[in-house]
Amino acid sequence: MKRIFIPLKDLQVRAHHLWYHQSLLLSSGDFNTRDFNCMTVGWGSIGTMWSKPFVQVVVRPTRYTHQYMEKYPDFTVSAFGSDYQKDLNLLGSKSGRDGDKLAETSLTAIESTIVAAPGYAEAELIIECRKMYSSTFKPEEFLDPTIEEKYPNKDYHTVYYGSIEAISGTEKYLARDV
Repeated sequence: MKRIFIPLKDLQVRAHHLWYHQSLLLSSGDFNTRDFNCMTVGWGSIGTMWSKPFVQVVVRPTRYTHQYMEKYPDFTVSAFGSDYQKDLNLLGSKSGRDGDKLAETSLTAIESTIVAAPGYAEAELIIECRKMYSSTFKPEEFLDPTIEEKYPNKDYHTVYYGSIEAISGTEKYLARDV
């Protein structure tokens, strides 16, 4: 996979499509010490907050990745082509508590350019982020009552905002001035 550095100003994504139709892999931890975990995510956003570009992800406290998100200061979000959907399904349904689930896939963790969390050799987009805010959702503050239906076990997500520190990806994520 040939990825290039993508300046933030030139990142081109179909944001809803990226989160809803194209599974993303969230990774947190330290690649160099081999202390990291990953999970497939489908809820999140990308945009601007506090005048900074960000990626926002949510992780339930019951997920093994949650402890990594709490322990480490950074994370990556990686996008893959449809050829890797089986791998992403496994990484989203199996826990790292039970063994090396990454070894059961065709994905290869690689060192990121700035953050300690890994990216993946097969990813067509890797966004490296440094955490800048986190909080746990409070059900009493949900304004839409249907949101509570997403939490039958009362395991409310922790939301993490990460400032975008580096982006690499294939040409399809590079906006071209017309």
